Amino acid sequence: GQGQGAGQGKGPGFMQERMQAHRQARGEKRLAELKTKLKITAAQEGAWTTFTAAMKPPADGAKGGMGMRHDPAQHAEMQKLTTPERIDKMRAMRDERQKLMTVEMDKRANATKAFYAALSSEQKAVFDAVGMQGGRGEHGGKGGGHFGRGDHGGMMGGHHSGQGRMGQSS
Repeated sequence: GQGQGAGQGKGPGFMQERMQAHRQARGEKRLAELKTKLKITAAQEGAWTTFTAAMKPPADGAKGGMGMRHDPAQHAEMQKLTTPERIDKMRAMRDERQKLMTVEMDKRANATKAFYAALSSEQKAVFDAVGMQGGRGEHGGKGGGHFGRGDHGGMMGGHHSGQGRMGQSS
């Protein structure tokens, strides 16, 4: 497959939503496969549910911080600012996004550790082997096994809110 040429006249928001939906579907499929491989018992069902809930991107995943670029009110606001003010505002927005991402990653890390603690030693071995391979071929979907853009390894890092694209005024 050739990949589906980037954003054919539909605008970046559209592509981002499609990517988000595609990634979410793949994530859910992977979690379902993981659940099968782990042979989750009835007693572990609660821990599994908590874990998978933490792995899902936040409801405003695609928009969290990024959507501001497409917000006309926000845009008008930015136009009124001087360049230094604009830089400070973008920096503040970037810092806010970084904070949200850190919180999100911590939440996933803690949920993963809690879930892992509930596994038997056989299940831990399976999880160690397959559970964290998650986010690797996710970007662009070519060749499932390579490491995506140096992301944070497997399920912990499947969530790039395009940090750094704003506020890098050189």
